[in-house]
Amino acid sequence: MLLKYFYDQALAHASYMVGCQQTGEAIIIDPSRDIQIYLEAAHNAGMEIMGIAETHIHADYVSGARELAYHVNAKLFVSDMGPDDWKYAYAEHYPHLLLREGDSFFVGKIKFEAMHTPGHTPESISFLLTDLGGGADQPMGIFTGDFIFVGSIGRPDLLEEAAGIEGTAETGARDLYRSVQRFRQLPDYLQVWPAHGAGSACGKGLGSIPSTTVGYEKMFNPALQFANEQAFVDYILAEQPEPPKYFALMKHLNKVGPRILGSAAAPKKMALSQLAETLEQHLVIDTARGPQYADGHVPGTINIEPKFIAMWGGSILDYESPIYLISDPHELPGLVRTMREIGLDNIAGYFAADEVIEAGLNTQSIPQVPPREVSERMAAGLVEVIDVRRIAERNEIKIPHSTHQFLGQMLPDEVHFDPNKTYAFQCRTGGRSIIAASIAQRAGAGNVINLEGGMVAWESAKLPVESQQESPQPA
Repeated sequence: MLLKYFYDQALAHASYMVGCQQTGEAIIIDPSRDIQIYLEAAHNAGMEIMGIAETHIHADYVSGARELAYHVNAKLFVSDMGPDDWKYAYAEHYPHLLLREGDSFFVGKIKFEAMHTPGHTPESISFLLTDLGGGADQPMGIFTGDFIFVGSIGRPDLLEEAAGIEGTAETGARDLYRSVQRFRQLPDYLQVWPAHGAGSACGKGLGSIPSTTVGYEKMFNPALQFANEQAFVDYILAEQPEPPKYFALMKHLNKVGPRILGSAAAPKKMALSQLAETLEQHLVIDTARGPQYADGHVPGTINIEPKFIAMWGGSILDYESPIYLISDPHELPGLVRTMREIGLDNIAGYFAADEVIEAGLNTQSIPQVPPREVSERMAAGLVEVIDVRRIAERNEIKIPHSTHQFLGQMLPDEVHFDPNKTYAFQCRTGGRSIIAASIAQRAGAGNVINLEGGMVAWESAKLPVESQQESPQPA
């Protein structure tokens, strides 16, 4: 048996290729939209992709299942569990097998068995893998999707928080508790292969290690330590990270079937002479690193550097409007790939960053002001500090008398700032706050600065802080 692991750092997303070396057949588990990586891996291993399996209808990226099915005519293995509202609407157009609890299928001499593990979503299934070709008659591991992570568990509130389906969070939490009890009955030696790692908003406190075992998670996963259902529900619904705005759209796209990308063309290069007119009519994203953008940028642009484009681009950008970029041409392919993986397909063109710099168009800046100076300005009533972190971060520790405006809700064409006030934006280390500062600057804020080093630097300077609340404990 061959097991290959793929990890997309921008999305904190893990996918897998499982191949039977005796028959040359392979299956892809929870594929991303960039299917080329799977085609190349299968080719290099001398295998043919005959199947695509998904653990659930994903919320955090555009699934590559339909794209793969279209290109290689492989069979879809997807859930038939949960309510009718959450079925794969596009599966009927491709070879497929709808799976219910206990159903099994084979890839060569490798057996996969579906285990219904609702909670994160009603239709969620996990796949138990048994390598019959290797002589085993018991499972070797389990693909858990967004059910069990390393050191964490999938959140049950996304249908309510992201998709707006009221009343599903607590129901999902109770379903998740029952799924956990089933998971605890599995053999300790089973390997666990999740669909996400640290940085994903599909759960809280995810570990960055690629895999784990059932036994290890039983001992050390905080979400698996609850013997009382209500205590578990209270824990799992508390302090979940705010879901990015685009999660609801992803749910819909992956249910009905995202459009086939095929060999989509790269965004066209724009002439600098078109920049001023473009800024008047559309949003232009400068993808320079935050400190570089703060030093100098084109007035009217907003800053989202490549490592933030999936999380924050998906939250604050308008999916219906054309998007223009200022980018290093060498970084453009990776940037476009990430944007398309979260459904930001409407990239109308780009301006070369080096040409913008050489033309001297970066005439605006965002001063980086150290914590002690910001503190002194606050005391004198000269600045309003705006904390753009998640509410759970702010509840843990915050700057006294600061206000809160979550970055994920700062929509560039909807925010308003006083043109006569000075605002200092603050996050943990100063990265997210530059994005927020750029949005405020574009929106006409009177004066904008960035708290250099963020909350970490503020604490290091031993300036006053406040904290509140504790998480529910195992019971």
